[in-house]
Amino acid sequence: MKILQLCTLVTPDAAYGGPVRVAVNQSRALMEAGHEVTLLAGASGFGKTLPAEYDGVPVKLFHARQAIPKTGFAGLISPGLSSYLNRNAKPDVAHIHLARDLITLPAATWARLRKIPYVLQTHGMIDASRHPLSMPLDAILTRPSLAGADTVFYLTEVEKAGLGEVSRNRIRLKKLENGVPLPSIPLQSSGAVEVLYLARLHPRKRPLSFVAMANTLAGKYPNATFRLVGPDEGEGKACASAIQAAERGEALLWEGAIAPELALYRISRAGVYVLPSVNEPFPMSVLEAMSLGKPVVITDSCGLADAVRENEAGLVVGESQEALNAAVESILADDRRRLRMGANAYRLAHEKFGMTPVLNDLIRTYEEALRTRSLDNA
Repeated sequence: MKILQLCTLVTPDAAYGGPVRVAVNQSRALMEAGHEVTLLAGASGFGKTLPAEYDGVPVKLFHARQAIPKTGFAGLISPGLSSYLNRNAKPDVAHIHLARDLITLPAATWARLRKIPYVLQTHGMIDASRHPLSMPLDAILTRPSLAGADTVFYLTEVEKAGLGEVSRNRIRLKKLENGVPLPSIPLQSSGAVEVLYLARLHPRKRPLSFVAMANTLAGKYPNATFRLVGPDEGEGKACASAIQAAERGEALLWEGAIAPELALYRISRAGVYVLPSVNEPFPMSVLEAMSLGKPVVITDSCGLADAVRENEAGLVVGESQEALNAAVESILADDRRRLRMGANAYRLAHEKFGMTPVLNDLIRTYEEALRTRSLDNA
């Protein structure tokens, strides 16, 4: 099959986060299965010359710019991408990682009007919003795009309910979990234990809670280090100030952003992975950490909470600072427990969250869409 994958924004520092990681992982798996795949996206941060490959996957990137001030990713447009779709794109199937934005919604409209089989994956980004701009946008673009899709993938029951409300239950829904490529990076261990946060420094991710936890525990565990890795998405200045005020020296640092292809290697150096974010549907960074045998600490509103808790692959906590501090401390205080949880995390990732079942689901869904469209056109 000739498959087009499309997402909102690709940047050198992975500022758009999980949806791009999912699109890259899916594209790579589909290519390895013999399909022709191209990933389309808006782009920024690369300068004038845009790359033709991103983390080993062929891409067609087009400059994106902010059309509506103070709206973040939602206000981005990419005229070049729209022009390419209208003039050049002729896929068998389009897989659009949909958000309420002016890149993916017009792309879904293009596929619907051109009668191209297409599936949507929303990553928790389409919900029953009461934002004043959401109602007209949903009426004009979101709802018709959802209704016209051959399949809409969801991750969690909360996302499923939200999609049903937005679409007025006029869509074909199917659950699709995120998968993670099984890494070949060797597991590392040492006397020192690094506690790692690798994510965007965004308020919902709660990096300041990580800094507060690190400041509390750094003095108690001199062999532990605490690192934040990721681009600033609104909390960078506050985190930098809190780190400076803590005066923990090399024990507590924000390293800034890294290229996405370095994420697995960076996680492999850690001993514990901590993501304090709330309402996180299915975080790729947590899956990647578990695939490397790292125990994880996440909150109970994370979509992976039940799997982590049931398999003792780490600890699931409430949103309080005290709960986060106590969870990380309990892992640092017991090396045997840390290693046991890491082994459980490794087994869970490899047995349940590998790419093979995701790939099989994708291919079946694409083939079903093609068959349905062929029958409709007969």
